[in-house]
Amino acid sequence: MGLLTALGCGGKKSDQHPTPAPTAPLPTAGIAGERVALTPLALVAAEEALRWDSLIGARRTTLDKCDSIIATLLAARASEVSWVTPAELRHVARRAPGIAPDPDQMGTPFLRASNIIDVPDPLRYQLRTLMGLVGGRYVMVPAGLVFRVASPGATPRGTPALATAELSVVLIDSRIGKIGWRTIARGDGDDPWTALTRAVKSLTPGLP
Repeated sequence: MGLLTALGCGGKKSDQHPTPAPTAPLPTAGIAGERVALTPLALVAAEEALRWDSLIGARRTTLDKCDSIIATLLAARASEVSWVTPAELRHVARRAPGIAPDPDQMGTPFLRASNIIDVPDPLRYQLRTLMGLVGGRYVMVPAGLVFRVASPGATPRGTPALATAELSVVLIDSRIGKIGWRTIARGDGDDPWTALTRAVKSLTPGLP
């Protein structure tokens, strides 16, 4: 089964305030029935103006909560895919010390760059090794989550500051070491978890 090759990143705009490219839907038709590994999120950041240090300042707690939201929503909204969660990947890696890479130490945030198609080593080798143990081909990588102040006028005056979650996601064919699909999922909310939830939901449009 071939992975979709059309990238969902869109082209750059030349104006001063570019309109973000729409979120590309998750290509579930190409991965239905497959075991797809979902790697742990390794990068979360927020614009200083949001003043969310107290909400996302504890890095490990924040990453774990984000992983849980992403995995739970994908399992419920794209159930035709057999998702292997970050917790399961860690379990697989612990059972093969010295062979499997640590899923939390694979340095995936650089995959946010829109010009990357071929996954370089050592990440390519690490993913291929991990998927050999998992028993699958495709890897979905949440490469980074950034919270930004929403554009002016997004909320009525006097309401809490609304943020936009931007979740960079790529889908990799670990057998050939290529990114076959990428997008930035966006969602608004007045707290990190609502914004992230709406961003992940945007990957599966047509569902409530």
